[in-house]
Amino acid sequence: MQFQLSGQQIEVTPALRDHVEAKLDRLTRLDDRLLGLNVVLSLDKLQQRADGTLKTSGATLHAEAAEADMYASIDTLFDKLVSQLRRQIGRASCRERV
Repeated sequence: MQFQLSGQQIEVTPALRDHVEAKLDRLTRLDDRLLGLNVVLSLDKLQQRADGTLKTSGATLHAEAAEADMYASIDTLFDKLVSQLRRQIGRASCRERV
């Protein structure tokens, strides 16, 4: 799976990169056929944002999170992506049963 991490108006430190890569394991445990993940970290006045786009073989999932702390926004982003991926896997299994 391809993984890209970038920052807008913020420097991506090794600690931030390690935190995102640690959260990446949650996604790969759910589905091993993921094609790519693009995460953009940005800074908006008082909010620190994390935007993620996950490409799978069946769909493209997108989530956004804005918190006061960048680590919290990354955690929220991955929670949303995991939820969407679980829903996508459930829909695919329902289609196979019909």
